[in-house]
Amino acid sequence: MFLTISTTGTPESPATDLGFLLHKHPDKAQAFSTSHGTAHVLYPEASAERCTAALLLEVDPVALVRRGKGKGSGGAPDSALAQYVNDRPYAASSLLSVAMSTVFKSALRGVCAAMPERAAGRLPLRIEVPALPARGGAELVRKLFGPLGWDRVEAEPVALDEQFPEWGDSRYVRLALEGELRLADALRQLYVLLPVLDDAKHYWVAPDEVDKLLRAGEGWLADHPEQKLITSRYLSRRWSLTRQAAERLELVRLAESDDLEVEDVDNAVDETKDTEERPVPLAEQRRAAILDALRTAGASSVLDLGCGQGQLVQALLKDIRFTDIVGVDVSVRALAIAARRLRLERMGERQSGRVTLLQGSLTYTDKRLTGYDAAVLSEVIEHLDLPRLPALEYAVFGSARPRTVIVTTPNAEYNVRWETLPAGHVRHSDHRFEWNRAEFSAWASRVAERHGYAVAYVPVGDDDPEVGPPTQMAVFTLTSADPAPGGPDTGAPTAGNPDGPTKSATGTATTTTTKEGAA
Repeated sequence: MFLTISTTGTPESPATDLGFLLHKHPDKAQAFSTSHGTAHVLYPEASAERCTAALLLEVDPVALVRRGKGKGSGGAPDSALAQYVNDRPYAASSLLSVAMSTVFKSALRGVCAAMPERAAGRLPLRIEVPALPARGGAELVRKLFGPLGWDRVEAEPVALDEQFPEWGDSRYVRLALEGELRLADALRQLYVLLPVLDDAKHYWVAPDEVDKLLRAGEGWLADHPEQKLITSRYLSRRWSLTRQAAERLELVRLAESDDLEVEDVDNAVDETKDTEERPVPLAEQRRAAILDALRTAGASSVLDLGCGQGQLVQALLKDIRFTDIVGVDVSVRALAIAARRLRLERMGERQSGRVTLLQGSLTYTDKRLTGYDAAVLSEVIEHLDLPRLPALEYAVFGSARPRTVIVTTPNAEYNVRWETLPAGHVRHSDHRFEWNRAEFSAWASRVAERHGYAVAYVPVGDDDPEVGPPTQMAVFTLTSADPAPGGPDTGAPTAGNPDGPTKSATGTATTTTTKEGAA
């Protein structure tokens, strides 16, 4: 996908000043890595009279499929062919918007230390996008860009096939904008309106998208006649986010009409006083429930299996009753982050002697993990492919055999209560499955019976009378000192049937990194 920005100049104010404003030198061709490919910035022409900067985004189709929304066994992705054969590498979309925010970050903010006056002033600009998907056609393009100060808005429909004009036009237009605007304003308009016209985003729309929209729309969105359509499409028609954006934009409009700051208009709440209790994040509630269960069990040596970035290990260190804490994860990078979080290098000798970080796969038996009072699998099992789950069961319950094992996992029934989670989607793109309460109970009961444990269930979070808690927790207590005979259980459950058909447990190790706070 391709975008060009052109300007003209004079000997006193050369057009090559565009390089300063974009923070990209006209004599260099530069490449920048993005999450879905490589962005190139180059200058097809650069003289005092005329300068053109081009942004070319090379999309990696494999990365696009791997990181696209809808991933996971509970997702609803497009058809298999459409994931690889589509217009994403060629047509301007939210991919190009993200590339702009990465490559032209300072220009979007209107920051230029070398030429602050030029950054704050208007420039004669011509912006061209050869292939812009426009759901609504050329007329909608003109409706969106027309009120924004451009002298000319050219939106030429692209024919489906020039050799067969009877087929009509495609949904793509060739866009050209001409006028005198601040460069930052022009870039912000494109950043918002490219995905709006495409009417799709390649990433999950979270609540922070409202802040992005308001920052990019500052100065033009509040009074735009198509404000409702822009906010709805930009926020993927998530009504709660759209309503929040509309309310905040109305405050901006009222403040501007009265020449006041937004804070002066929205002053009904005294922020110096805490008049409302803030909800405790689910991740914190989960850690608190785990710590309570460990204290009740009287554990002093604890394994955090799939410790991820070390949030639970950090919480355990704050309680002196836990004298031997081991964090285990297959990801070396996660362990490095955990070490930084815990500040192991600066930790005193007595404190550092309480904690150990180990690299290892939870689907293989490990003699280093035997002899501990308790083990925790917090938000881990759902990251395993189901055929690998019996191997983890044996490694923990059959080989390591701590006196207490605590397992937490999402309750799939509660997903209907997450306002921003589409129906049928899992909570995290790496979740291989999510069980309802009956499925989790059936799995836990089978594991307990096979390996000589008793199991109790504890709700974590608000226990909804209809769908249960957001997180379900099982506390296993060892009742038989004899280890389970044989190797790993070969009865691999399925997400719909935890006691399902038997399946081989052989295969390669699977990443089991804890996803703290992913709910």
